[in-house]
Amino acid sequence: MAHQFFFNPFILDNLPAPATGFDVVQDLSEPRLRMYVTSRGVKTFFVRKRVHGRDRRIIIGNYPEMDIETARGAVPELLVRAMQKPRVRRKKITMRKFLDSYMANRVRRSSYSRDKLERAIQRHLSELLDMNLSDITKKDVETVIAAIGGRAIAARMQEFVQSVFKYAIEMGYVEKNPVIDLPKIEQSRRVRPLNKSGFQRLIRAIKREPSPILRAAFLMLVYGFAPKSQVFSMQWRDLDFNHYTWGARPLSDAAVVLLQDLPQDGRWVFPGRGRGHLTDPRVAWRRVVAAAGIPNLTMDDVYKFLMRQVVWASDREEFRENMNALLTDVMS
Repeated sequence: MAHQFFFNPFILDNLPAPATGFDVVQDLSEPRLRMYVTSRGVKTFFVRKRVHGRDRRIIIGNYPEMDIETARGAVPELLVRAMQKPRVRRKKITMRKFLDSYMANRVRRSSYSRDKLERAIQRHLSELLDMNLSDITKKDVETVIAAIGGRAIAARMQEFVQSVFKYAIEMGYVEKNPVIDLPKIEQSRRVRPLNKSGFQRLIRAIKREPSPILRAAFLMLVYGFAPKSQVFSMQWRDLDFNHYTWGARPLSDAAVVLLQDLPQDGRWVFPGRGRGHLTDPRVAWRRVVAAAGIPNLTMDDVYKFLMRQVVWASDREEFRENMNALLTDVMS
């Protein structure tokens, strides 16, 4: 049974990822709304519906690209649409033209993520784009997928094409999904290389970083319990040292001490070049992790390691105490 609670940004932002597979949580405000939480930290809204004797899981969108209220509002319409029989369309349509409809109605992504997907389509699926959707065969798709370099990218594009044809069946353009019988591309999952000993070596290596801004930013990856994108874009206006909070989330004691020692002379806590904030200091990070003896460690590996270890609590102060206890444990 799915774990049930009222969906709100603070809880969803801090949901721990499972060690393997995925977890399912359910919204009490709209009980038909559920969410997958994968071991990679991806959070996806969905609804379940039994349609014509089959259990269907209808994906709504990823969080936080889609906010909670939008997901709740989408549930009734999706369930009504799921029960409707697809109209049979006699006119043919090209893959390129159909993708315009698919992207508009089924893809819920940020503008950056959408642009990235569109570039991938143009690069890897160009041979299919001018073909009529109903004429595309299993062999056509298999040939295109086999030509893609990299198993991870090939697997994602195969899943994308399968989703496109699934939608095409719902809309009545094709009768059969040519991708459904293709064997799934096996991927060797990356093993996250961080443990308690490595964590301690990482902190020592970060403290030897010569740049004070990068040193503080990397330490905040440890003390902040947040992904790198959120840490690097921190703004002073969101911090409340009287209540030990960063927006709606609590701050650990180590984070408070670190941040209070930084100069508060601009908009961004960690300024980058020009007027923006720090974005992706990958060269400096590679130098730090090499010194720590963990060359394959990514910045978000630190966040995922901590969120798997910390004891979750809905009460903000209790969660802050758990954050402090975990940092004391892993750093000692």
